[in-house]
Amino acid sequence: MRNIMKLTIIIVAVIISVTAFIVEYINKSLSDEVVEEKSDQERAEEYAKKMKPKIEEDLRESDIHEFIKKITFKNQVTINPMGHIIIRGYINDEPERFSFEALLRYESGKVDSMSYDPDLSDRFIDWEEYKDEPEVKENYLKSFTKEEREQYLRDIGEKK
Repeated sequence: MRNIMKLTIIIVAVIISVTAFIVEYINKSLSDEVVEEKSDQERAEEYAKKMKPKIEEDLRESDIHEFIKKITFKNQVTINPMGHIIIRGYINDEPERFSFEALLRYESGKVDSMSYDPDLSDRFIDWEEYKDEPEVKENYLKSFTKEEREQYLRDIGEKK
């Protein structure tokens, strides 16, 4: 009987020890995952900061009419489900009309893609490509009100 009691106490002690070890291991794993997520975000923010000059360079290359006076980046940096880093910003203090989004792949050293609001994209149109088809530009300009047309022509440097 004594042996059974000793054996039972030993088994209970082992079960308690193993359970405590498992609980500690699970808690450590969960806390490591939280730290890792945080470090991914921090790494993304550091990389975004490093890539902002490259994004500015890409925007200025697209700006053949020298429309851009000021580039502003929003503070939020996000990571999409595919692992791309997304940086958003806007041009000339007009976030509603002239915003952009840059998509980066971590450590690629380049801007993978850029997207623009339609109004901003319109300022990047190279009308020299349509010099043999002037009606294309004329029809495009007819879609604007008089004020919008004049502003557009000022923005692309065709009117002072």
